[in-house]
Amino acid sequence: MADEFRGVMIPPLSVCVPAYNSARTIDETLRSILDQDVDCEVVVLDNGSDDGTGDIARSFADSRIRVHRNEVTLHIGANWNRVVELSGGRLTKIVCADDVLWPGSLAAQLDLLRDPAIAIVSSRFDVIDEESAVKESGLGIPGLEGLQSPRALMSTIVRQGPAEFGPTAAAMFRREHFDRVDGLRPDLVFPMDVDLFARVTAFGAFFGMPESTAAWRSSTFNLCSRSSSWSKLSEMLYFHHRLRRDHPEYVHASDVLAGDVRLVRAGLERLRVRSQVAVTTHLVKA
Repeated sequence: MADEFRGVMIPPLSVCVPAYNSARTIDETLRSILDQDVDCEVVVLDNGSDDGTGDIARSFADSRIRVHRNEVTLHIGANWNRVVELSGGRLTKIVCADDVLWPGSLAAQLDLLRDPAIAIVSSRFDVIDEESAVKESGLGIPGLEGLQSPRALMSTIVRQGPAEFGPTAAAMFRREHFDRVDGLRPDLVFPMDVDLFARVTAFGAFFGMPESTAAWRSSTFNLCSRSSSWSKLSEMLYFHHRLRRDHPEYVHASDVLAGDVRLVRAGLERLRVRSQVAVTTHLVKA
């Protein structure tokens, strides 16, 4: 049953596509969504792109798509919140404009969310390259297959890290819970999505799907690849401790310690690699 939203009947699912200078990939992303055999709305928010992203989105002759544009480019967190605000469905999926959905993924997740006790579902995912070739398969949701408690999800995210969990394209959640936690927290970038997933699961169970439902694109042009390793590490450190303060009943001190140790080891490994590069460069120039 669709909902009435601003005088228009809106399907129960909104697939939200925040897009910025995504002309290279948005056509493939939207086709992967529109090829799904489900009733949904697709809300695209062009974040002030200058490469024709919005024109490509508007070129689809499909009544399910609504394309909006920010005249001023927003911070990524604010842009993602805005695209969800523009949607009207009871269920929400955020798909970055360079990722893709695999056939049947939306129907499978909608079926799981018929259970009101489940707050969020996510799945394993694949990695594709700039030419859309699959490079890795079956990644994500480590140890979280099947029905899981909020404690299991939050502790695993803190201990294992957001990269091990999976992208937003692999997840689906309830809009009411997004609103109750005030959406994404824009002071984060790299762990912004898993921070949201952790907070919405406080309202119900998590279900981890063992199959891959989406692909994350590893490229030289996405934000993740352009973010420094040190900014990612510092953000995750902050994320661990804030989630512990927000949800001490689910995130224990031992979880934060394990997560922080993982980050310290990652930082030391970065220093080791940089030192080796610096020595090699010096020897070559000598």
